[in-house]
Amino acid sequence: MKIATRLNSFLAGNGHTIADAMDKLSSIDGLTHVDINYPEHLNASSEHEIAALLKRNHLQLNGIALRFQDVFQNGEFTNPDASLAAKAEQVCMEAVSLCRRLGGEVVTLWQAFDGFDYPFQVDYENSWNSMKNAITRIADAAAPDIKVSIEYKPFQPRSFSLMPNMATTLLLVEEIGRSNLGLTLDFCHMLMAGENPATSLAITASHHRLLGVHLNDGYRLNDDGLMVGSVHLMQTLEFLYYAKKYHYAQAIYFDTFPIRENAAMECAQNIQTVQKLLGFIDRLGMDRIETMIHEQSGFTASLLLGELMK
Repeated sequence: MKIATRLNSFLAGNGHTIADAMDKLSSIDGLTHVDINYPEHLNASSEHEIAALLKRNHLQLNGIALRFQDVFQNGEFTNPDASLAAKAEQVCMEAVSLCRRLGGEVVTLWQAFDGFDYPFQVDYENSWNSMKNAITRIADAAAPDIKVSIEYKPFQPRSFSLMPNMATTLLLVEEIGRSNLGLTLDFCHMLMAGENPATSLAITASHHRLLGVHLNDGYRLNDDGLMVGSVHLMQTLEFLYYAKKYHYAQAIYFDTFPIRENAAMECAQNIQTVQKLLGFIDRLGMDRIETMIHEQSGFTASLLLGELMK
């Protein structure tokens, strides 16, 4: 099982460097992969240094995650300043090249600023086409070896995102129609969007578009980034069941925010929770769970909680 976690959780406070963070990650049992934020993490370390740190700590690069700077606050691909829209696309092209050179598999695209705050602020069709055309070019540049995965979020930092949910994002991906293009499903983002996470996973995976999973938890109103299964335990169990059903083989990435918790202990707890839930599924058996689902009975479904509590 490929397990990755949020590098920034190990950079917070006390002047910790990327080298410090990776050294700490290497000590966590079960952690195998790491994601690098671009261009954020390249501001502090060179590509050569990151490659050396990965090798020294026996970690593999899962991929590159785009983190757009505040200069793009009026939009990335939909920015009214054409030069900034072109710059956002160029940053993505650079991330693709970096991912390829470092041996990663996927570039994760979260468009933090492609959205709006007021009625009549944007032309929705033009914005859609701007996103579509830019992402098409990025996917083509990434093919055939690098996957491009869109991580949607309904709001924050904009009041409304133009990529707010699974259905809208999947529609864009299917319109573009590139085989190396898909979705990253973030548990908290799905909750914020009013989705049931397992539903979004099943539909995305059945369209062969599931390229990434971010596990965390929260209270639906905010991107809380709490520990895995700490609030929505049964929905996390169901999410992992469908991940197994559809043979998800990419990394499980913990996008959590241990602000007051020890980051290494928090990550270890996340790994343990996932292992225990997957072990429960294995012990109960996929076939038995499938049979229970086919009954379409709320009472039968609730029996899983009793089994889990034994």
